[in-house]
Amino acid sequence: MICEKLRNIAIIAHVDHGKTTLVDEMLKQSGVFRENQIVNDRVMDSNDLERERGITILAKNTAVEYKGIKINIVDTPGHADFGGEVERILKMVDGVLLLVDAFEGPMPQTRFVLQRALELGHKVIIVINKIDRPDARPNEVVDEILELLLDLDATDEQLDSPVIFASARQGIAGLTPECGEDLRPLFDTIVNYIDPPEGDPDAPLQMLVSSIDYNDYVGRIAVGRIERGTIKQGQEIMLTDYHENRPTHKAKAVNIYKFEGLTRVPVTEASIGEIICVSGIEDVTIGDTLCDVSTPEPLPFVKISDPTMEMTFMVNDSPFAGREGKFVTSRNLRDRLYKELLKDVSLRVEDTDTTEAFRVSGRGEMHLSILIETMRREGYEFQVSTPKVLFKEIDGVKCEPMERLIVDVPDESTGAVMSKMGIRKGELQHMSKIGSRTRLEFLVPARGLFGYKNEFLTDTKGEGVMNSIFDSYQPYKGDIPRRANGSLVAYETGEATTYGIFNSQDSGPMFIEPQTEVYAGMIVGESLRSNDITVNVCKKKHMTAIRSSGHDDALRLVPPRKLSLEQALEFLADDEILEVTPKNIRLRKRILDHSMRMKILMRNQ
Repeated sequence: MICEKLRNIAIIAHVDHGKTTLVDEMLKQSGVFRENQIVNDRVMDSNDLERERGITILAKNTAVEYKGIKINIVDTPGHADFGGEVERILKMVDGVLLLVDAFEGPMPQTRFVLQRALELGHKVIIVINKIDRPDARPNEVVDEILELLLDLDATDEQLDSPVIFASARQGIAGLTPECGEDLRPLFDTIVNYIDPPEGDPDAPLQMLVSSIDYNDYVGRIAVGRIERGTIKQGQEIMLTDYHENRPTHKAKAVNIYKFEGLTRVPVTEASIGEIICVSGIEDVTIGDTLCDVSTPEPLPFVKISDPTMEMTFMVNDSPFAGREGKFVTSRNLRDRLYKELLKDVSLRVEDTDTTEAFRVSGRGEMHLSILIETMRREGYEFQVSTPKVLFKEIDGVKCEPMERLIVDVPDESTGAVMSKMGIRKGELQHMSKIGSRTRLEFLVPARGLFGYKNEFLTDTKGEGVMNSIFDSYQPYKGDIPRRANGSLVAYETGEATTYGIFNSQDSGPMFIEPQTEVYAGMIVGESLRSNDITVNVCKKKHMTAIRSSGHDDALRLVPPRKLSLEQALEFLADDEILEVTPKNIRLRKRILDHSMRMKILMRNQ
């Protein structure tokens, strides 16, 4: 049976190429919102972090209706660190919209997601977005995509994919760069080109769980597509695991929901091809198959790429511990990290020798920093170590993860970038001119990119754009120098004064301002030298007969350098850790006591 009234598509693209904006317009033009309804931009990015950063972190499901045909749409993340989301979501759909910026062209994540879609045999509709950009070069970008398809061994049919030109922001699309008035050409192409799902609605049930949602009222909610058969509310089902990590057991589909616009609508049954939610199955997890009780046949689950980076999450033991957080104990920390595993398949959490620390592995710095930021907003207080790459032994050889780095820089910055990449063991793969800018492609060890972003922005005067994605494991490339400069470390606990900071700022840029509470061993700035310098930022001016201690008006302070969470993680040296609380992030030495640090330093020299 073919479900002619249904289409399942995913929107895939590199980060910031306009996926979520396009979904917004598709929702508006299909009548999901009332005429007078006020709707936020990027309505699909529902979580605060997504809206602030302008990126999609979790895949979202929605559905629109066009000419009596229901189109299930999945908006996927574009950032490489959330590739685990993209890989499994592609199992739910029959085709993809490949969105590409009309100026930037195919980028690292474009290659990654397109390769996954082609491997699954999906049909592809190429959408050249942002054609209203003054520097748009749509025809050249089409040629670049065709080259990419050839490079990825696309079939003849995939090479003959239809091309749509669009401006998601304006809500227009067309078959030529001179677009029409609305998105109808895009909707028509989806309906006519993407295959409807087919299967036997009377066969035994099979549904692969591709995503997990959680609700405090109903618990875990399984999201997936019905591959075979029909599911009914209250039906007894069998929960199976393709890799046989857990025993097969019975469960009950308490409630079933379909997607309509941005809402979930309860239904009594659903059949082949539908993307649905099922609640009431307590221990369901990503990769499970919901089967008929009489025929427990699990579906193969796409292998999620292994993590490439790890950090240690620890209980906060700083002098300021427990002041701000609601959740501060090792049990709180452990429960929260293991709860994250229920919905993030790319994450790994392991206990360590001590109950106070946990090893957390992910797909990159962004992946782990999003987890850290989410936890601190929830009221958790903890510490994290320096990010470290995960090495692998392949055929007896120590190998490390390599990143494919693509940078777009002004022509005059090319030399500086190539020089820095040489120091970081980067190998130039490709170089091309795009207008007055140069695009450089490198293969560089993942650890070579730690702390590079700030240098890159300085070298390119803020005009450079850099993107990277995991490429492969290659033999260890040798030592790479980490941070060239040491830290400025607070000598005593107290409140930073204008006088203390003024006397310390000659040693290097400061991270704090007057009246900031500090403790001995806390990092308050970056040293201009290669070694750490201990400074007394709490020092007060002594009162004399001539001047009072309060006369700091004449002291000129250099504005402090405020570090974001990612910048703080990149700054960390091996003997330093980051204290994370709901209101503050503080850099500190592992060993807070100054004399103890000096003894260890002398011993190691």
